[in-house]
Amino acid sequence: MNNSRLVRFLLRIARSNSFYPISSIIQFVLDSAILAITAIVASYARFVYQGHFDPMGATNDTVFRVIPVVFVIQAIVGYVVGIYRRRWRYGSFDEIAGLITTTTVSTGLLLFLRFFDQSLNPYPRSVIVIGGFAGLFFMAANRYVWRLIREQLRRPTEDTATKILVYGAGEGGIQMVNTLLRNPSSPYLPVGFLDDNPTTHRLSISGVPVIGGRESLAEARGKTGATTLLIAIPSADSSLISDISTRAQKLGMDVKIVPPVQNLNERPLNPSDIRDLTDEDLLGRRKIHTDLQQISDYIVNRRVLVTGAGGSIGSELCRQLARFNPAELIMLDRDESALHEVQLSIHGRALLDTPQTVLADLRDAATIHHIFETRRPEVVFHAAALKHLPLLERYPLEAYQTNVLGTSILLNAAKSVGVRVFVNISTDKAANPISILGYSKRIAERVTAHFGVNSTTGKYISVRFGNVLGSRGSVLMSFRDQIEKGGPVTVTHRGVTRYFMTISEAVQLVIQAGAIGSNGEVLVLDMGEPVSIYDVATQLVRNSQKSVAIEIVGLRSGEKVHEELFGDGEIDTRPQHPLISHVPVSPIDAQVLEAMPQDARAFMIQVVQS
Repeated sequence: MNNSRLVRFLLRIARSNSFYPISSIIQFVLDSAILAITAIVASYARFVYQGHFDPMGATNDTVFRVIPVVFVIQAIVGYVVGIYRRRWRYGSFDEIAGLITTTTVSTGLLLFLRFFDQSLNPYPRSVIVIGGFAGLFFMAANRYVWRLIREQLRRPTEDTATKILVYGAGEGGIQMVNTLLRNPSSPYLPVGFLDDNPTTHRLSISGVPVIGGRESLAEARGKTGATTLLIAIPSADSSLISDISTRAQKLGMDVKIVPPVQNLNERPLNPSDIRDLTDEDLLGRRKIHTDLQQISDYIVNRRVLVTGAGGSIGSELCRQLARFNPAELIMLDRDESALHEVQLSIHGRALLDTPQTVLADLRDAATIHHIFETRRPEVVFHAAALKHLPLLERYPLEAYQTNVLGTSILLNAAKSVGVRVFVNISTDKAANPISILGYSKRIAERVTAHFGVNSTTGKYISVRFGNVLGSRGSVLMSFRDQIEKGGPVTVTHRGVTRYFMTISEAVQLVIQAGAIGSNGEVLVLDMGEPVSIYDVATQLVRNSQKSVAIEIVGLRSGEKVHEELFGDGEIDTRPQHPLISHVPVSPIDAQVLEAMPQDARAFMIQVVQS
């Protein structure tokens, strides 16, 4: 092939629509220059080794006749494979595979032509092979250098970004660092990793060194000048987070964190996931494993009703249930504003003009039965309740009417339409109760058990757990409000302990419990270790960096120093899930509750003790 034909061929390819971008032409020119140089060097080395290289002779002439052929083959094969059609981003790892394919095929074709084109016979086969794969190395190196230059240009600078240390050199940390380094407008510049795994120490990941473990935090801060620490382990539990954050705060560092795995839904991390540390992270964060198949079997394409849908537990139930694509999600509450909020959180709009939201009171038996007869739910999560212990101590009849009679009304309505699964949300106050809240919820557990043991078509269970972090009226919210107002922070007893779990964790286990529970059981969620309320108050005050006093005010009526998850005689057995215990419940006939008692407190105590 003469030079004029080669030029015409290359111009024809360059004018095609898919090859036209100037970057592709420059890419081909660079590759061609590399191939020409490696061919000449390989030939020179080969003939000098034999001792008869003649720069002006026939051998040199053969080299320069072969180079245009190399260009043509490289252009055709590279075009077909895709490296000159912008199939991959220049310098990406995906492109290297295409480059290897192109070089291998091109070298093979040159060897093939070597056997059939007599004019190429003086050109050694070894030069073709050595030149081809040397060219591959330098073409890959060229792309790598370009990749490094591009990444350096895209990195945030110290002038515009905050220096940050990243705790966790695992998948989450690496993913986050790479994302931050590729964004010139990133608010953070990663300058070092910390990881407790000694095999990662002294590694450099994307140019960011692993300086040591958590004990090296002070050293890393001094070396890098970082002012912020990012905990980039989505599966980190609260004890790890608390320890790391305490170390960082003692050094005057801000602490940031990425969400737990269950909140990410296994999607890739991005800079918007970085957020401030919350009290929930410090007290109740665990990775929860659920059996999605079991859950799907009873939720997907079913009509699901949630009572108390506007409350803390109910609204999170609705959000998580919506992901399982129920045939219909019916959200029932007596608070219209709460219904507006939960619908807005799920759909991004809340006109309250669809059958999805239902405004009703559990105490209204006629209305509840009408809703069940017309909507015919197949799965019910009963989260509606009165729950504030001191207030119910003053108004026991209200607790009885809502928590006991309201539950009984709901159970009767569910039975009348053949509900398949009924899950009653209970509380740890129902274990060995001493408060009105505990008595009323214990009776609700026993009534639910009665419907369960007498049902042939549906499953009726209760789920019992303790305090949920972030719920309305919880101790954390009270402490935050008191700190915001300058204190004092009031603690009932210095030795008081409580179980804590985040709302998301609790709801995941509630939904799982609905799949694995048996009729008449109470399923008790593992809440982890009990936490000292005084220590929680101390930690919140410390995190606020305010001078706020902590005042001991004494236990209130109906309060325990230490809450219990299991009552007397209840045995902790976990046959199906490591975080869910199965406890049988003594049923009580709902007919016992039909008459309105003269003294609600005395009546509930009598029923519980019967």
